Amino acid sequence: MDNKMVGIWMYQNGGGDVLQEKLVTKLHRHDYQTVTGLDLRHATANRDGIFCNGTNMQELGLFFTYNAGQQSAQQVYMYSVLDDYLPIINNYAAFTLSEDKFMTQALLNDCSVPVTDFYVTPLENAEILHEVLHLWGGKLVYKPVDGWGGRGLVKVETPDALDALISQLRGDAKYPSIYVERFVDYDGTDFRIDVVDGQFVGCYGRRAPVGEWRTNVTNGGTVFMREANATVVDLACYAARVAGLDIAGVDLIYDREHERYVVLEINGIPAFATPEQEAMGLDFNERKLDLIVALIEQKLDGECSHDQTA
Repeated sequence: MDNKMVGIWMYQNGGGDVLQEKLVTKLHRHDYQTVTGLDLRHATANRDGIFCNGTNMQELGLFFTYNAGQQSAQQVYMYSVLDDYLPIINNYAAFTLSEDKFMTQALLNDCSVPVTDFYVTPLENAEILHEVLHLWGGKLVYKPVDGWGGRGLVKVETPDALDALISQLRGDAKYPSIYVERFVDYDGTDFRIDVVDGQFVGCYGRRAPVGEWRTNVTNGGTVFMREANATVVDLACYAARVAGLDIAGVDLIYDREHERYVVLEINGIPAFATPEQEAMGLDFNERKLDLIVALIEQKLDGECSHDQTA
């Protein structure tokens, strides 16, 4: 196996194509070879190997996958298969954890990371959520466990609204369980902390639009410059480490009722700053790329050392 060969699949919109070109250039300067466009949606396999766009994936030294969109079942399946053959950033176990909101919050909670209250129950017993709604002061948020970009979130503030949600979910039958979190009293802004290999990369804030409670850009939220304090940086780096993520985007908000920061979610594929965001002063892309190159070098050197001593 050629441990100097790095396979890449990276998003191309929002300046992603330029970032990929910069990453490739930086890797070449470190004497690594690269092959791009390895979208596992098109992967096939036979006795000779696992192939994607003419590349035998099993001959790569490392696979760097960084596509921010929702992945197909084929992509996720081939992701899991490849994880047994070569290093992947992020590894499959960490990727699947970050894609499941309940699993992530449960693990973070077990490791003493501050998170909001959560509850999961089979849909057949979902009426128990009326007790949960009352216990939490009449506000909760339903989250699809595998949702992303703020999609599918529903804020529930009345028993009738909860009944309507339960009825809708039972009619869909996509999820066997229903997962909810206590609605946190916050100021309508969040912190997004980017972390690579346990190191702080950068921070920005997102603000929910008037009349909205979600800060996600896909729901109309706006990005603004925000300084990170030591508390949120430490929490984010620790949360990323607990989740096993080499690269993470950690979302935090300040809980005004309990007077503490809480981790809302961890994103395993946090976007780089777009050209528009860079123009407003969000300038962590170069540092993030440099840390990714160092991470790739570290993992490949580790694999090489392991091969030599095996």
